Amino acid sequence: MGKGRIAPRAAVGAVVLVVIAAAAAAMAQVQLGDFGRYTGRRRAFNPQPNVAYDGRFTFVRVSYETAPGGYWWRGQPSWSHGYPIAERNLMKIMNEVSYLGAHDAEINTLSLDDPELFKYPVAYIIEVSWWTLTDREAAALRAYIQKGGFLIVDDFKAPGDFGSPGWEPFEENMKRVLPNLRFYDMETSHPIFHAFFEIDDVDIVPQAYNYGKPVFRGVYEDNDPTKRLQIIVNYNTDISQFWEWSGTGLRPIDQTNEAYKLGVNYIVYGLTH
Repeated sequence: MGKGRIAPRAAVGAVVLVVIAAAAAAMAQVQLGDFGRYTGRRRAFNPQPNVAYDGRFTFVRVSYETAPGGYWWRGQPSWSHGYPIAERNLMKIMNEVSYLGAHDAEINTLSLDDPELFKYPVAYIIEVSWWTLTDREAAALRAYIQKGGFLIVDDFKAPGDFGSPGWEPFEENMKRVLPNLRFYDMETSHPIFHAFFEIDDVDIVPQAYNYGKPVFRGVYEDNDPTKRLQIIVNYNTDISQFWEWSGTGLRPIDQTNEAYKLGVNYIVYGLTH
C-alpha cells in the first residue's frame, strides 16, 4: 500500500487554530435547512466518481450495504452521512497545516472487497451499527489490516440514539474479520494522540449531539497494546460532524478545533505506522 510523508509547515503552532477555523469556514457547504430532515424511506444515493490513484493521499470512505433502519437521515445509506463535505474540510486542514499535498476535493468511496482499497493506507467507515458485512468483505478487511492498513471508525452511536442498535452488531462483524480481537480503551499516552497535535485529555473532546462522554477504543496487532494500532474507534460520538458543520455556527469554533485535531492525528498516525 502507498505511504505518505507528513512534513509540518513552519510556524503553525501558534496560529493553527486560527488556520483551522478560517479554512473550515471557507469550505463549509452545509445548508442549515437540511438539519433535522429524518426519514426512513430509502432514496437512491450516487457518490461522485473516484479519482484515479496517482500516489497522492486520497481520503477513502468505505461504502457498504446498509442494514434496515440505517436510512433514517434523508433516506441516505448510513455509510454516506456527511459525505463529501466532512472529509473535504478535513483534507483542506491537512493541506493547511502540513505539506501532505492530499487531494482535497476528490473523495473516494470504496467497498471493502474492492482491490483498489489496498492502494490507500487509511480507510474511514461510519455508522457501523448498521454495517452489513459479507464473508468476502470480512476477508478483504482482514487482509487490509494485516498488510498495514489503518481503519478509522467514526459516527458510532450508543443504543437508542436515532434507533441505533449500538455496539454489539459492530463487535460481531469485527470478530468475523479478526476472530480473536480485543478492544482496548485508549489512553491519551498513546502515540496517536501526539502524532501531530498534543492531545492530553480526551474528555475535552466535545459531543455534536450524543449524550454522555465519547469512548475511544483501539484494536492492536496481535492484541498487544505495545504494537501497532490497527483500528481506532470513536464510540458514542461523531467527530466528523464537527468537520461537516464547520463555519455554520452550529458549534463553537474551539470545539470544532478539537475535533479537527483528532482527525489530523488519525491521518498522520495511519501514514506513519
